[in-house]
Amino acid sequence: MIDINNESAIEIDESVLLRLTQHNLAQLHVSPDAEVAIVLVDEGAMEALHVQWMDEPGPTDVLSFPMDELRPGTDDMPTPAGLLGDIVLCPQVAESQAEKAGHPLMDELILLTTHGLLHLLGYDHAEPEEHRVMFGLQDRLMASFAAEERRRPRT
Repeated sequence: MIDINNESAIEIDESVLLRLTQHNLAQLHVSPDAEVAIVLVDEGAMEALHVQWMDEPGPTDVLSFPMDELRPGTDDMPTPAGLLGDIVLCPQVAESQAEKAGHPLMDELILLTTHGLLHLLGYDHAEPEEHRVMFGLQDRLMASFAAEERRRPRT
Protein backbone atom coordinates (compact mmCIF):
# COMPACT_ATOMS: atom_id res chain seq x y z
CA MET A 1 0.00 0.00 0.00
CA ILE A 2 1.32 3.42 -0.94
CA ASP A 3 -0.04 6.37 0.99
CA ILE A 4 0.68 9.89 -0.28
CA ASN A 5 -0.10 12.92 1.85
CA ASN A 6 0.64 16.43 0.58
CA GLU A 7 0.89 18.76 3.58
CA SER A 8 2.85 21.37 1.61
CA ALA A 9 1.51 24.51 -0.02
CA ILE A 10 2.65 23.32 -3.47
CA GLU A 11 0.21 21.37 -5.63
CA ILE A 12 1.72 18.10 -6.84
CA ASP A 13 0.39 15.45 -9.22
CA GLU A 14 0.27 12.66 -6.65
CA SER A 15 -0.73 10.11 -9.30
CA VAL A 16 2.78 10.39 -10.83
CA LEU A 17 4.43 9.66 -7.47
CA LEU A 18 2.05 6.72 -6.98
CA ARG A 19 2.87 5.24 -10.42
CA LEU A 20 6.60 5.87 -9.83
CA THR A 21 6.61 4.08 -6.49
CA GLN A 22 4.58 1.15 -7.86
CA HIS A 23 7.00 0.92 -10.79
CA ASN A 24 10.09 1.06 -8.59
CA LEU A 25 8.76 -1.55 -6.15
CA ALA A 26 8.01 -3.88 -9.07
CA GLN A 27 11.47 -3.32 -10.59
CA LEU A 28 13.09 -4.06 -7.21
CA HIS A 29 10.94 -7.19 -6.70
CA VAL A 30 9.25 -5.83 -3.58
CA SER A 31 5.72 -6.97 -2.81
CA PRO A 32 3.09 -4.51 -4.04
CA ASP A 33 1.57 -4.93 -0.57
CA ALA A 34 4.63 -3.41 1.13
CA GLU A 35 3.60 -0.25 2.97
CA VAL A 36 5.21 3.04 1.97
CA ALA A 37 4.17 6.52 3.07
CA ILE A 38 5.19 9.57 1.07
CA VAL A 39 4.65 12.86 2.86
CA LEU A 40 5.25 16.26 1.27
CA VAL A 41 5.90 18.97 3.84
CA ASP A 42 6.78 22.65 3.89
CA GLU A 43 10.23 24.00 4.71
CA GLY A 44 9.50 24.56 8.41
CA ALA A 45 8.36 20.98 8.99
CA MET A 46 11.29 19.60 6.98
CA GLU A 47 13.78 21.73 8.90
CA ALA A 48 12.38 20.41 12.21
CA LEU A 49 12.80 16.82 10.99
CA HIS A 50 16.27 17.54 9.61
CA VAL A 51 17.42 18.96 12.95
CA GLN A 52 15.74 16.20 14.98
CA TRP A 53 16.99 13.22 12.98
CA MET A 54 20.18 14.38 11.27
CA ASP A 55 21.26 17.14 13.67
CA GLU A 56 21.70 19.45 10.68
CA PRO A 57 20.19 22.94 10.33
CA GLY A 58 17.89 24.07 7.54
CA PRO A 59 15.41 22.16 5.41
CA THR A 60 16.60 19.38 3.13
CA ASP A 61 15.03 17.86 0.01
CA VAL A 62 14.28 14.30 1.16
CA LEU A 63 14.48 12.20 4.31
CA SER A 64 13.84 8.47 4.56
CA PHE A 65 12.68 6.60 7.63
CA PRO A 66 13.01 2.82 7.12
CA MET A 67 10.88 0.56 9.31
CA ASP A 68 11.10 -3.22 8.78
CA GLU A 69 14.52 -3.16 7.08
CA LEU A 70 13.16 -4.77 3.92
CA ARG A 71 15.63 -5.29 1.08
CA PRO A 72 15.12 -5.66 -2.68
CA GLY A 73 14.09 -9.12 -3.79
CA THR A 74 14.76 -11.14 -6.93
CA ASP A 75 12.59 -12.74 -9.60
CA ASP A 76 12.75 -16.01 -7.65
CA MET A 77 12.48 -14.49 -4.15
CA PRO A 78 10.42 -11.30 -4.08
CA THR A 79 10.49 -9.26 -0.91
CA PRO A 80 7.41 -10.06 1.18
CA ALA A 81 4.90 -7.47 2.28
CA GLY A 82 5.92 -5.42 5.29
CA LEU A 83 6.30 -1.89 6.52
CA LEU A 84 8.92 -0.35 4.24
CA GLY A 85 8.83 3.12 5.82
CA ASP A 86 8.32 6.81 5.15
CA ILE A 87 9.72 9.16 2.53
CA VAL A 88 9.43 12.85 3.42
CA LEU A 89 9.81 15.34 0.58
CA CYS A 90 10.05 19.13 0.67
CA PRO A 91 8.66 20.53 -2.61
CA GLN A 92 9.99 24.04 -1.88
CA VAL A 93 13.58 22.77 -1.64
CA ALA A 94 12.96 20.50 -4.64
CA GLU A 95 11.62 23.47 -6.63
CA SER A 96 14.80 25.45 -5.99
CA GLN A 97 16.95 22.46 -7.01
CA ALA A 98 14.86 21.90 -10.14
CA GLU A 99 15.32 25.52 -11.21
CA LYS A 100 19.10 25.24 -10.74
CA ALA A 101 19.16 21.96 -12.69
CA GLY A 102 16.95 23.37 -15.46
CA HIS A 103 14.19 20.77 -15.27
CA PRO A 104 10.57 20.68 -14.04
CA LEU A 105 9.69 20.28 -10.36
CA MET A 106 8.05 16.91 -11.05
CA ASP A 107 11.33 15.55 -12.48
CA GLU A 108 13.09 16.58 -9.27
CA LEU A 109 10.40 14.94 -7.13
CA ILE A 110 10.71 11.75 -9.21
CA LEU A 111 14.45 11.75 -8.54
CA LEU A 112 14.01 12.45 -4.81
CA THR A 113 11.25 9.85 -4.38
CA THR A 114 13.36 7.21 -6.11
CA HIS A 115 16.37 8.22 -3.99
CA GLY A 116 14.30 8.05 -0.80
CA LEU A 117 12.90 4.63 -1.70
CA LEU A 118 16.39 3.25 -2.27
CA HIS A 119 17.38 4.47 1.19
CA LEU A 120 14.34 2.65 2.62
CA LEU A 121 15.64 -0.51 0.97
CA GLY A 122 19.07 -0.21 2.58
CA TYR A 123 21.04 1.57 -0.11
CA ASP A 124 23.48 4.30 0.89
CA HIS A 125 26.04 6.53 -0.79
CA ALA A 126 28.56 7.32 1.94
CA GLU A 127 31.37 5.31 0.32
CA PRO A 128 32.41 5.59 -3.36
CA GLU A 129 31.32 2.04 -4.25
CA GLU A 130 27.97 2.49 -2.47
CA HIS A 131 27.50 5.80 -4.33
CA ARG A 132 28.22 4.15 -7.69
CA VAL A 133 25.77 1.31 -7.03
CA MET A 134 22.97 3.45 -5.59
CA PHE A 135 23.11 6.23 -8.17
CA GLY A 136 23.44 3.73 -11.04
CA LEU A 137 20.31 1.94 -9.86
CA GLN A 138 18.54 5.26 -9.31
CA ASP A 139 19.33 6.31 -12.90
CA ARG A 140 18.10 2.96 -14.28
CA LEU A 141 14.85 3.12 -12.30
CA MET A 142 14.13 6.68 -13.44
CA ALA A 143 14.91 5.83 -17.07
CA SER A 144 12.64 2.78 -17.03
CA PHE A 145 9.86 4.80 -15.36
CA ALA A 146 10.22 7.55 -17.99
CA ALA A 147 9.96 4.93 -20.74
CA GLU A 148 6.87 3.42 -19.08
CA GLU A 149 5.27 6.85 -18.77
CA ARG A 150 5.88 7.54 -22.49
CA ARG A 151 4.01 4.32 -23.36
CA ARG A 152 1.14 5.18 -21.03
CA PRO A 153 -2.12 6.00 -22.83
CA ARG A 154 -3.13 9.65 -22.44
CA THR A 155 -6.69 10.32 -21.44
